[in-house]
This record gives sequence, C-alpha cells and structure tokens, in this order.
Amino acid sequence: MADGSISSSADSATPAWVRGAMPSVADLIFVALLCVLVFTSLSVRLLGDAGIGWHIRTGQQILATHAVPRVDPFSSTMGGKPWFAWEWLYDLAVGQLGASLGLNGVVWLTAVVIAAAFSGVFYFLILRGTNVLPAVALLLLTVCASMIHFLARPHVLSWFFTLAWFWILDSYELGCRHGREKKLWLLPLLMLVWVNVHGGFVLGFVLLGIFCFSSILEWYKARADRIEEVLEKIRAAKRARNLALAGLFSGLASLANPYGWKLHEHIYQYLSNRFLMDHIDEFQSPNFHRAAQRCFLVLLLITLAALAVRGRDLRVSHGLTVLFAVYAGLYASRNIPVSALLLVMIIGPLAPTVPTGFWQRMTAVETSLRGHLWPVFAVIVTLAIAANSGRVGSATLIDAHFDPQRMPMSALDFLEKDEVKGPILSVDNWGGYLIYRLYPKAKVVVDDRHDLYGDEFFESYLKMVRVQPGWQDFLRAHTNSYVLLPKESALAGALAEARDWKEIYADNIAVVFVRGSDNP
Repeated sequence: MADGSISSSADSATPAWVRGAMPSVADLIFVALLCVLVFTSLSVRLLGDAGIGWHIRTGQQILATHAVPRVDPFSSTMGGKPWFAWEWLYDLAVGQLGASLGLNGVVWLTAVVIAAAFSGVFYFLILRGTNVLPAVALLLLTVCASMIHFLARPHVLSWFFTLAWFWILDSYELGCRHGREKKLWLLPLLMLVWVNVHGGFVLGFVLLGIFCFSSILEWYKARADRIEEVLEKIRAAKRARNLALAGLFSGLASLANPYGWKLHEHIYQYLSNRFLMDHIDEFQSPNFHRAAQRCFLVLLLITLAALAVRGRDLRVSHGLTVLFAVYAGLYASRNIPVSALLLVMIIGPLAPTVPTGFWQRMTAVETSLRGHLWPVFAVIVTLAIAANSGRVGSATLIDAHFDPQRMPMSALDFLEKDEVKGPILSVDNWGGYLIYRLYPKAKVVVDDRHDLYGDEFFESYLKMVRVQPGWQDFLRAHTNSYVLLPKESALAGALAEARDWKEIYADNIAVVFVRGSDNP
C-alpha cells in the first residue's frame, strides 16, 4: 500500500501556489455534497426525522439554564424522571443554530459533517494508493447506501469520528510496519468530544479492540527462529501495548461526560434490551428490496470479490474489521452507513490499478494538492447564506423546513389556534416535532426517546397503536387532552368508531380526536 509516496513526482512538478489554490477531487466532492444537501430538496429530507425537534429544544434549554438536563422536561408520562441527554453537546450546537439561523442552520451543520465524512473517505483511499476512478465509483456507492440515514441527527457525527478513528489506527499500524510509527494521542482527545455528541462512541472501542487483538494475534503467530520473525514479534508486542494504553486513556476520556460511568451502563442496558431492539424500526435488519439497501448489498458483493482475489493481501486487523462491518450492516439498517464507510476504506486499496496514464496522473495530482481552500470557502459562503435567511438578493437558495407530507403541520396549526395545553398523545415518530412546535406550552405523552420510556411502556403503547386486544388500556393509563394520529392509521380508524371519542380536525396527513365529554 502507498501512503503518500505516489505524489512525490507531482509535488515537484506542480508549483506551490497551484497546489494551494487548485481544488482537488476531494475538495470538489465536499463542495458538491455540501451544495446538494443545502440548496436542493434534500435539505427537507434531512429533516425527515422528527427527533431533531427535541434535540433543538434540549440545546436551547441548556443555553437558557446553563446546565445539562438530568430529568425529562418534555413528557407528561416521564416528566421529572431521570433522563440521559447523552448527545448534549450536539444538542447545544443545533440549539444555538436553531435559535440564530433557524432550521437552515441545523441543515447546514448536518451537510458540512456529511460532506466532510465522505470527502475524507475519498482522500483516505487516494492516500492508500487507490486510483481516482475506482475511488470515485466506490464513494458514490457508499453515498447511495448511506442515504438511508441522511438525517439531521447526531449519528452523522459518528460517521466522521469513525473515519478519523479508523484512519488513526490504520496509519499507526501501517507506520509501525514501515518504521514510521504514528502517535495515538489523538484518540483520547477525539473521545472527549465523541462521547458527548453521540452514543456511537462505543464503536471507537470496538475498532481499538480489533486492532489491539490483531497485534496480539500477530505476536502469538510470529515464530522465534528467524530474525525477521523476532523483529515482527517485538513490533507486534509494542503495538499491542500502545493500543492498550490508548484504549485505557480513551476509556478515561469517555468518563468526561455529565453522567460519568452511568452513561456507559445506560447505553449497555439500552442496546441489550431485546424488546426495544426487536421493535425499533432502525434496529431492524435491512430490506434489500429498497434502493439504499441494494447499494449496500452491491458493496458487500464487491467486498467478497475483492477478498476472493486479494484476500491474502489483507491485514489481520482489516479482516476482522470487514467481519464486524458486515455483521453490523446486516444486523441493523442504522449501521449501514458506518459499515459501508469501513468496507470501502478496506477494499478500496485492494482495487486493481486502472492501466491508463490519464487516471494515474490524476491520482498523482490529487495527492499533491494541499490547499483545500475551496471547502473552507464553501462552508463560509453557505453559512453566510443561511444566516441571511437562506436568501441571496431576492432569491431564496436555502429553505430548510419540515415536510408537510410527513409531519402534521396543519394539525398543529389548528391546535395552536385552539390554545392547546396538552398533554398530546401522538405516535412516537411525531413526538419530536410536537416538542419542537409546542414546548413549553404543551407536553407530549410519548416521543422517540425509547431508552427513556423503556420496554414496558412501549409494549403497552404498541398494543394501542396496533389496536391489539387491550389497546384501550394505554389510553386509560395516560392522561391526554388530544390524540393526534396519522389519518390512515389503524388507531385512527378505531377511535373514529368509538363512542367516547370525537374527531375535531382532519386533513390528508393527520386527524385529531378528543374525548366526547371534552368537546364543547
């Protein structure tokens, strides 16, 4: 594998000012992704998950109180009960952006992170010796597979941190093999941020464990009867020690969160809860009849082909990472983007070199361009436009908003005119939008913070939503002023036929009910 050597001749042939000002392909990928995500209808798609609503309101509460919440402020059923706002630092960022720039600012931040992650993957492939053409093809496949989770939520930060984490570990292992040992001190520093923006920080320890275990395995397998094997055994032992120390310091850094070790316990209990894992949509295995999942399937097939042809060239750490990425992607749809990123970074350098002088020259030039001014310029310009209400002159270029075909916008307009005081019972995947629109005037009965509500609560809730025997028990157990439901839902049909419920509003998206005695 190459690690920058490919650019030596291009560096000497290209003037320094050109290398600083000319955009690389990675720069163009960043700018293209950023512009597509903020200037097109994809900005609305990024707001397709209502959960961003409670993230924004949580951040604004932190700004107002100067404290990270420890009890739930949004729900009538869980109000005052312990709550882990483990993504508080992300919430703080989107809360500030939401207050100053509106939803345009939230979409802008999401687009910057996504663009940085995928352009970073491309640059990693180039540095590892992948030609530009196969690198672009693999990246496009990865982007298409990851669009299943292109949403303004904190998980996109875990995509970026996964890239950075793997890059550091891979560079360290590769450097040790070539006598250019890289430092691991960045890992604990990254963990200080990662642990406070998303629960995906656990993935960092999985990758650390993989690389540490591979070093131990190489140490164990190395023979002691040849000088080369003895030296490799010594290097493997040193790598294992250093990776273990990096893991120790990263573990200590992960305790630097508002909840200490209790956060780790809480995440473990959440992810090991079989009922929640079996009933939350994003934790279900992928449906390969859909476009993004089919792209991931193609990537899996390419991985198998690459391993069949060049599997012997694979390092132990890469082989273990492939196994983990395949398992994670097949286990839950939400893991597909991270799995795709890891697979591409491993199989990309295994891709055959395109026997064309043009693409080889393109690859050499790509690694020689170091300025990266265009991404910085694009970030500043798009932020300025977002700060100007998305307008340039009389033209509106950024118009981030919730999709009225997915969210009950008109129904909430009606309830706000009726001076709703709540609590409001709705489906969990609308709860975040209700919090965004109505908090603090009204509280919700349920939203998508499944770890807060727990399995017993959701078992009863799902029985109601699916109109299964005993479905009215949830309605009796939890006080509500209004019931807001998708128009075509089974529960809406059941309430329409029930004598003690009355419909007071309906449109093509949502319907609102009150108890018969509550209707004036």
